[in-house]
This record gives sequence, structure tokens and C-alpha cells, in this order.
Amino acid sequence: MSDAAFGTIAQGEPEIRGRISEPRPIWQAPLLPIGIAAILVGTMVLNDVTAEIRVLLVLLGIAGGYLGMDAICQRRWGAGFDTSAWLSGVWLVMIGLSAILVQWLPLPESKLVKNSFGEGLRLRPDLFSRHPLGTNTQELDLLGGVMWGARTSLIISLGAVAIGLLIGGIIGIAAGYFRGTLDSGVGILADSLLAFPPLILLVAMATVFEQNQWTMALELSMLGIPTYIRLARANTLTFAQREFVLAAKAMGSGDRRVIFRELLPNVALPMVSYAFLVTAVLIVAEASLSFLGVGIQPPEPTWGNMIEAGQENYQNHPHLVFVPGIVMFMTVFALNRVGDKARERWDPREAQI
Repeated sequence: MSDAAFGTIAQGEPEIRGRISEPRPIWQAPLLPIGIAAILVGTMVLNDVTAEIRVLLVLLGIAGGYLGMDAICQRRWGAGFDTSAWLSGVWLVMIGLSAILVQWLPLPESKLVKNSFGEGLRLRPDLFSRHPLGTNTQELDLLGGVMWGARTSLIISLGAVAIGLLIGGIIGIAAGYFRGTLDSGVGILADSLLAFPPLILLVAMATVFEQNQWTMALELSMLGIPTYIRLARANTLTFAQREFVLAAKAMGSGDRRVIFRELLPNVALPMVSYAFLVTAVLIVAEASLSFLGVGIQPPEPTWGNMIEAGQENYQNHPHLVFVPGIVMFMTVFALNRVGDKARERWDPREAQI
């Protein structure tokens, strides 16, 4: 490259960096209260318009509120502040705490119909009432329902991820380290499991086994195992050529010591970073099975069966679908955002990009 061309690029670089590092304009800050007002109007005020208009108003309110909050946060903490990642982390903490504490919170009845008589049928969301998110067609509280659904989804998805991480990680590390026939056989197994349509596989297993949280975790782990096999194998191949592994072998360390002392600690971090993304996928898979009627059944609330129960009254009472649907969407989105940040930090292949 010529000196003139290099000088042109060097002169333009500060300008490009300046544009990238500029925070959002401060005029977007008022969008935060405007967005909150739009959400309140769409959920609590408008009663005579169609469900589509109310849902659209709420979505626009969420988008506007985020832009306003992002502008305020970037003005306060700098243009590099990732508002969506921080909000995602806060949301996941709230979901986790609600799943842990739901059985001790003084919430109205959200599971047993016999205990909900007189609560009110299909009440609209009212943040300052006994039912902030409304009630369903059986007078059950939706706030308690989505919190119990969070517990169900997290137990199933995290259990499935733990099983997949353990089994898939061990198989993948062994295949990537020893190579040869073992690697070829494991590759064929993983490709075969990935090639099988996941929904058909899950529905088939659901018809055979009695559905509860632990059997569903085992079933969904079948989706995570081949993913973790390939991920562990790929990272093992990357780290097996590093100097610290070659030095351990040169010093006479056996295969077991190399795998557990050198490879496993380094392979584990990238795999854990992908656990957020796999958890998000499995939450959607669990909700899909419950929506189709082959997953967890009422009276145990899940996000999927809550959406299925409310779809018949969607036009007149969109909150029956919108409340569990938006909670699931925000949880999956938050897991993906936090997972992206974790991959950037822990995955060596992402760090090289």
C-alpha cells in the first residue's frame, strides 16, 4: 500500500471512530416516558379497538421506550454502554428470582381453578390492581401463571442443557483429542441426530413417555447433545495444538491428565457461553410442545399452554396470549444477548474475529 493511501486511511480513521462512538441524540430521551404511556394505553385504556391495534401500540411503546432509555444511558455512561445487554441481564435476574420465590410470594391463585372462584373472568391488565397482568378464562392470575411458567421453563431447559453439556462435552473432547475411528464414529452419530427433524423427534418421545419436568428435560437434552459434541470437538481441536498442551505432553503427562488438567478448563468456558443460546432454543421447544398439547399439561402453568389456552379469545382479550408471549420473547431475547456477550469474552474463535 502506498504512503499516500495509508495517510488517507489514517486521516479518515478518527472521523469514522468518532461517528461510531457518538451516543444517541438526546432528543430521543423523551421517547422513554412516551413509550411507557403507549404501553399503558394499549394494555389498560383502549377497550373498543381491535386486538391488532392494541398489540401494535404496545410494541411501538416497547421500541420507543428502549430508544429513550438507550439515549439516556449512553449520555450517562458513554457511547460504548450496551443498554440491551444490561437490560437483558437484569431481566434474566428477575426471571430467575421469580422462578425461585414464586411459591412464597403472596400471589392470587394461578394454578387451581377451585381456588380462583370470584377473582374475575378475563380481567384486563391493571398495574395497580390485585391482578396486574389480568386473569384468564378460568379466573386464574396471569402474573402468577407466567412466574410458575418461568420456573417450569427454567427447570426443563437448564436441566436439558446440563445433561447435554455433560454428555456431549465428554464425547466431543474424547473425539477431538483421540481422533481416528472414534472421531469418525462420533461425527456420524452427531450428524445423524442433527439431521433428524427435532419437532418430530420430540413429539414421538412425548407420546411414549409420561410428560413431567424431568422426562422433558431428558427429551430436550437430545437436541443439545449433538450440538455440544460438535462444539466440544471443535474447541478441543483448537486447544490441542496450543503450546501448553504440547508442553504437557513433552513433560510426560498422560492422556487423562492432559484432558482434565489442560483441555477441559479451556474447553469448558466456550461451551458454557453457548449454554445461554441453547437454553433459549430449548425454552422455545418446550413451549412449542406445551402449545401442541404434548408437553406439560394444566393445571401446571407453562408459557406454551397459557398461549394455547388464550388463543380462542385473542380478538377480545389479547392479553391472554400477549402476556405469556411477551415474557417468553423477552426471556429468549435476553438469553441470546447475554450469550453473545459471553461468546465474545470466552470463545477464542470469536475473539479472533
